[in-house]
Formats: sequence, C-alpha cells, structure tokens
Amino acid sequence: MEKKRNSFSSSFGFVLAAAGSAVGLGNIWRFPYLAAKDGGGVFLFTYVILALTFGFALVFTEIAIGRKTKQSCLTAYGKMHKKFSWLGVAASLVPFLILPYYSIIGGWVLKYAVAFSTGNGKAAAGDNYFTGFITDYFPPIIFDAVFLLATAFVIFLGVNKGIETISKILMPALLVVIIGIAIFSLTIDGEDGRTGMDGLKALVVPDFKGVGVKEYFEIATDAMGQLFYSISVAMGIMITYGSYFRDDSNLGTSVNQIEIFDTLVSFLAGVMIIPPVVAFMGVDKMKETAGPSLMFAALPKVFEKMGAAGNIVGAVFFIMVLFAALTSCISLMEAVVSSLIDRFGWSRRKATAIETGIALIFSIVICLGYNSFYFEVKLPNTAPGKSAQLLDVFDYLSNNIFMPIVAIGTCILVGWFVKPKAIIDEATKNGEKMGRRRLYIAMVKYIAPVLLLILLLGSFGLF
Repeated sequence: MEKKRNSFSSSFGFVLAAAGSAVGLGNIWRFPYLAAKDGGGVFLFTYVILALTFGFALVFTEIAIGRKTKQSCLTAYGKMHKKFSWLGVAASLVPFLILPYYSIIGGWVLKYAVAFSTGNGKAAAGDNYFTGFITDYFPPIIFDAVFLLATAFVIFLGVNKGIETISKILMPALLVVIIGIAIFSLTIDGEDGRTGMDGLKALVVPDFKGVGVKEYFEIATDAMGQLFYSISVAMGIMITYGSYFRDDSNLGTSVNQIEIFDTLVSFLAGVMIIPPVVAFMGVDKMKETAGPSLMFAALPKVFEKMGAAGNIVGAVFFIMVLFAALTSCISLMEAVVSSLIDRFGWSRRKATAIETGIALIFSIVICLGYNSFYFEVKLPNTAPGKSAQLLDVFDYLSNNIFMPIVAIGTCILVGWFVKPKAIIDEATKNGEKMGRRRLYIAMVKYIAPVLLLILLLGSFGLF
C-alpha cells in the first residue's frame, strides 16, 4: 500500500514556504549590487519583465511537475518520462552541492548577528574582522554546525510541523523587518552631504549613460542570472514543494503570489541596503562592493558610522538576514531529504540524519579551504584581479553549470516530449483559468531554452 504523502495545509502555507526558499542571501546581497551597477531603473525594468515571463514559466513548470508526480526531483523527472531520469539525478545534485557552503555562509551571518546583538558591532566593522574569522579553524565550523543543525531540526519535524510552521512565523517577520529597515534607510543623513534618498535614486532612476546594445545585453544577462538563482528553480526545490501542494489549490494563483513576493523582497532589499551604503560611501564605492564583501565588510562599517544606533540596526539587520538564510537552507535540505525518502524508502529521521552528516563533513572541508586546504584558482566568473577558493568552486559547479543544464533539460522535457498541455492540464484540473497560456507555451518551448543556453555559455566565459 502506497504511503500517503504529506502536504501543506493551505495555499498560504505553500506560498510562504516557496517564497521563503526564493528569498535568500542572493536577494539581499546580489540584487542591490547588480541594480546599482547596471543602471538602476534599467536593471529593475528588465528584471520585472523577465520575472513575468522567464521566471513565471520555470516556476510554474516545476511546481506543476511536483504536484502531478507527487515526487521529489530525483524521481519526478523519470515519472514524467523514462528517458529523463538522468535529469532527476542532476537536479538533486544541485541542492546537495549548495547545502554545505550555504550553511557556512549562514554561519557567517549568525556570527555577525551575535556580534552586533552583544554590542560588538565596532569590532565587527574592523578591516580584518571578516578575514580573520573565516581563516580561523574552529569558530567558522562551530557556527556552521549550529546553523546546519537548526536547519536539520526543522526538516526533522516534517512538512507541516516543521517547514510550514517556521515559514508562517519567519516570513511575515522577515517582511516586516525589511520594510522597517528600508524606511529607516531612506531617512539617513550620511557624509559629504549625501542622504539615503541619493541611494534610492541610484537604485530606481534609469541611467542610460554608456548603455548601448552590447551593454544592455550584459544588463539583461545579469538580470536573467539574478532571477534564475533568486526564484529557486533548477534546484529541485520547487518540484519538491510542489509535490506537497494540495490538488484542490489554485496553482496559477500561488505562482503569481510567489513571483510578487520574491520581486517585492528583492526591491526592498535594494531600498534597505543601497541608500545607507551610498549615503556613507558614495555610488562608486557601492558599485565596488559585491557578494559577501557588501554584507560582511561594507555594511558593518556603515552601521559603525551610525553611532549608538549602529549596534541596534546591525543586530536587527543580521537577524533578518539570518531568517532569510534559514528558510532557504531549509528548502535545500528538504529537496535532498525528500529525494532520499522517495528513492530509497527511508524514514524522514534516517534521511535527515544521513544528509546532515554528509553536509557537515563537506562544509568542514570547505571551511578548511580558507586555511589548511587553501588554494587559488581562476574560474570563468571570477572577477579580474581576484581568485577563487574551494567554496567558490562548489558555487560555480552548482549555480553556473548544473542549474542551467537542469533548467534547459526541463524545458526540453516539457516543451517537446510530454508537451506543455500536460503541465497546463495539471494547473487547470479544478476548472481554473490559466493566464499567460500562450506566453507559457512560447517560453517553455522556444524562448527559455535559448535564454538558458546563453546563460550557460556565459558561465563558460564565452560572452
């Protein structure tokens, strides 16, 4: 007798869990940097258009596949079409590779949240604080282990008591804190006459200076890459969460809500981060900071310059980021755990324990990549004058290679083998009307595969 699959208790719980997965560190440190670098409003306009087309097609497809098959990514593709079982293996490798280093970064966030919450924000703003921490031996591993075990605890509790419950608590809290910090950021008076409103201008006002065809192509590629990673597709996550989505719920409406939530949080992250950085450091300095350096180097210095309020603002900020990192890490682990349960018939307890142990081993090795196992390598996406370490290698393989391949394979499967009608029928089986039907068919069959191929070729440095 087939065991009944767990499901989210409501569409609201599903949307919050899926949005929690989509809203992660990429929204908070990558989106603001790209928006400022790529012409402000020019980037925002391009991002929104891609979210309504490219993003919609991929999220819609993966959730529908999950609900139709009632399987996680490892086995869902094979159930859709036997010749695409290999795609399930590739898809499940993505969260498996990302989880160890994502938990490390989550540990970094936890470290800074503790530092600011205990009044040590001034020390955290020091020039060598971040480098000294990640190159140390035991502290990064300890913070990583705490963060990873917190993630495992939620997964151990299951879909309803764990994932859905924590999402219903953290996501509303996350949104409230982001809005609060964003409003505060706009009121900041910085240095040399700059204010938070100057930062808002850098974010939203289109800057067409020097933007020709080639430059806009680069902006569009940046926006597509950001959206691709932001909405949690090709990671097995949306398929896994889709398998827990109730059959009597409106799939199309839920996808629309996920799109809106993710885009809103990305924009608010920009409003939250860019104004204070621009106010205290200027636009040029803002454009120089990307990735971890923005969050762990530039922002602590900004908080320090706020005086007595700096520790409070810094603590609230990093606790908020901790929420975002935790909900995303939960979805990564669930994608792997659910795959192990579906493929091998393991209990949730056994699958969670084994995956946590493996992820911890990998994350310890990656932590040691900044000291004992340190090496330097050049990757196609490595910035000029910089080198990549072990964490960057894991990130490159998962995000730049496997994810585009999985997404292209998914489009080929749906567009040309099982046909878009199979997905549309799943989404409208309760009599719902599907908006953007023609757009969806065109995207999944023709446009999305081409865009994804461009993204993949760009990952190899061919553009």
